[in-house]
Amino acid sequence: MPLQSTLSGRGYGSLKAVDTQFDGKSFEQLRQECLQNGVLFEDPDFPAAESSLFYSERCPVNIEWKRPKDICNNPKFIVGGANRTDICQGQLGDCWLLAAIASLTLKKEALARVVPHDQDFGRKYAGIFHFQFWQHNQWLDIVVDDRLPSVRDNLIMLHSASNDEFWSALLEKAYAKLHGSYESLKGGSTMEAMEDFTGGVGEIYETKTAPDTLFATMKKALDRGSMMGCSIDISSSAESEAKTTTGLVKGHAYSITGLEEVNYRGRKVKLIRVRNPWGQVEWNGPWSDKSGEWDYIDKSEKSRILSNSTEDGEFWMEFEDFKRNYDKVEICNMTPDALTDDTKRHWEVNMFQGNWIRGSTAGGCRNFVDTFWTNPQFKLRLQDADDEDDVCSVVIALMQKNRRKLRKEGMDMETIGFAVYEAPEDEDQLGKDFFRYHASKARSRTYINMREVSERFTLPPGDYVLVPTTFQPHHEADFLIRIFSEKKAGALEMGSNVDADLPDPPMPSSPEEETDEEKGLRRLFEQLAGDDQAISVYELQQMLNGVLSRRKEIKFDGLSLSTCNSIINLMDVDNTGMLEFQEFKVFWEKMKKWIMLFLSFDTDRSGKMSSYELRSALKAAGMQLNNQLLQLVALRFADTNYDIDFDDYLTCIVRLENMFRVFQAMDEHKRGRVKMNMMQFLMLSMNV
Repeated sequence: MPLQSTLSGRGYGSLKAVDTQFDGKSFEQLRQECLQNGVLFEDPDFPAAESSLFYSERCPVNIEWKRPKDICNNPKFIVGGANRTDICQGQLGDCWLLAAIASLTLKKEALARVVPHDQDFGRKYAGIFHFQFWQHNQWLDIVVDDRLPSVRDNLIMLHSASNDEFWSALLEKAYAKLHGSYESLKGGSTMEAMEDFTGGVGEIYETKTAPDTLFATMKKALDRGSMMGCSIDISSSAESEAKTTTGLVKGHAYSITGLEEVNYRGRKVKLIRVRNPWGQVEWNGPWSDKSGEWDYIDKSEKSRILSNSTEDGEFWMEFEDFKRNYDKVEICNMTPDALTDDTKRHWEVNMFQGNWIRGSTAGGCRNFVDTFWTNPQFKLRLQDADDEDDVCSVVIALMQKNRRKLRKEGMDMETIGFAVYEAPEDEDQLGKDFFRYHASKARSRTYINMREVSERFTLPPGDYVLVPTTFQPHHEADFLIRIFSEKKAGALEMGSNVDADLPDPPMPSSPEEETDEEKGLRRLFEQLAGDDQAISVYELQQMLNGVLSRRKEIKFDGLSLSTCNSIINLMDVDNTGMLEFQEFKVFWEKMKKWIMLFLSFDTDRSGKMSSYELRSALKAAGMQLNNQLLQLVALRFADTNYDIDFDDYLTCIVRLENMFRVFQAMDEHKRGRVKMNMMQFLMLSMNV
C-alpha cells in the first residue's frame, strides 16, 4: 500500500455537511414542509422534554419551553452581526463552550459555516434552525426547533445580552442535541468545542513551563486564524469559578482575542487581550481598561487598541502578568479545508480512524509490555524537513470518539496517550520483542482522561511508528488519529495485510513406510471405521479425544463436535462427509504442528493462550489477519478473561485455513479477489 496523505489544502466549505435527522430529511426539506403545512417545526429527535435537559437528575425548577416569539415581540436571529458580546452564560456549567463561541465570532468564515445565515424570523420562518459541527472527520448538519428552556419568560441557558437576539441560544441547543442533552455539556475543554467548530487540531501549553517563544507562537497562531483559549487551574471544586482580588475567575474558560506589542516608557511591552464569556467581571490590574499605563503610550495606538473599553468582559493585560495568573493556553490549529486559498501556509494532514477492542487490540500502555504491541500501529514517513531547519515539525492528535454522548450509559473519558518509535525497514507489524528492546523517540507528555491528547514534535526525517493506546489494557473505545505536518508526509495503518502462505501438504506415507505412531493410529482408526474404512464426525471426535487425552501437556476437556466438523470440512477432499485414513494422516501432521504452536503460547500450562497472542500464533501457522479480522476472531473465540482454550484455538485455525484454501483455489489469477454466485457463496458458508 502506498504512503499517502489523506487531506490536502482545499477551499473552506468544500466538505459537504451530512444530514443527521432520523428521518433522513434535510433542513431545507423540513422547513419547506412546515411552510407548506402552515405549522411550526417540533423536533422529534430532541423534544421539548426533561430528557433533553438532564439524564441523571430532575429539573430543580419548573421549566417552560418557549419560542422566541413567545419571549419578545420582534425576535431576531442575529442583530448587527454575530459577535463575542452576544454570549452570556446561563445556568449550565459550559463556560468552555461559551469561550469557544466567543473565539468563533472572530473568525467570520468559520462562523458562517457553523451558523448558516440562510435562516431568520422573517418570511421563511417555520420554527426550525440548523447549525453545522465537525465530528470525527466529517461535518454534520444539526437541525433543532426553536423551543428554548425558560423560566418566567427568561432564557436559563446561554443567551445574548440583547433579549431579542437568539443565534447563540439556538447554537447551544444544537450542540446539546449533538451530545444527547444539555447536561452532557457540563464541564469540558474550550479546545473540544473549538475543534468541533473548525475541524482543527489543538495544542495545550502550561504557561509556567512554556517555551520562551510562547508569545511569538500565539501571535503567529492568531495571525493565521487559529482560535485560542486560556484558564486558571483549581485545586478543589470549592475554587471553581471563585473570583480573585484581581478580577479573574478560577476554573473558568476565557478566550484570547488579541496580542500586541507597544512602546511603554522606552521599552517594548507585550500585551494580550482576554475575554470573560460572562460579558462582565474583568482584570483590574495593570493595563486594565482604566489603568494609568495607557496614558504613557502613543494616543493613536491607544485609540486603536482600546476601541472597545466598556465593561464587556474583555480586557488587556501584560503578557508576563498573564503567564503568572493563567495556567493553561489552548490553541486550535486550522485544517486545510478551514482556511482560505490565500492563506500563506497550510498544514498537511493525515487522518486514521480505529478502535481498541478487548482481547485483540486494547493492549494498554507500555507498562503492559505483553499486550502493548497489539495496539493499532501507524507508520509515518517524514521525508522533507521544514523550510527553516533540518527537522520535521509535526503535531500528533489522538481523539477518543463519542465519549460525551456515552455519559448517560455510564461511560466517561478513557485515559489515553501515544508513543512514537523509529521504524525498522520492511515490517508490517512490530512485535513484542521490538518494544521490549527499543525506547520511544517521542510520546505524549502524560496519559489523561481528555477527549484529545495532542503534542508538537520536531523529528529528523525518517520512518516512524505511532502507537495510540488507552492507559489500561482491555479498555474499549473508538479513536481518531490526526497527524499535522509542515511538509507533505506519508502515513498508513500497519498490520493491514490479509494473506496466507499455506504450503501444499506432503503426500501421506505408504503403509509400509509408516512410523510406529502412524501404525498405532491406523489400528485405532480401523477399530472405529468399520467396513467402509472411513470415520464420521462422531468417530473422529472419539478418536481425537482418546489420542489427545494421553498427552498430559495438553489440558482441555475434549474437542467439540463443531471443531471436528471443521476438521472434516478441511480434509474431506472427495466430499463424502467422512475421513479416510490417508486424509486423517495428512491432518495429523498438521495437528502436531498446531499443538506445538499452542504449547509455545500456553506459557503457564493452563490449557489456554492469551487472545492477544493469536496474531503471532496465526502468523506462525502461515496466516496473517488485519486488526478488523483479529477483533472479530477474538470476540468469537476468547472468554471473559481474554483467553482461548485448545478446542477454540483448533476450531479457529482449522476454519481459517479452510477459508484461505477455498479462496486461493477460486482465485485462479492470484488477484486477491474472486467472483461467486449465490450457490457458491452458500456452499462455502455452510462448509466453513
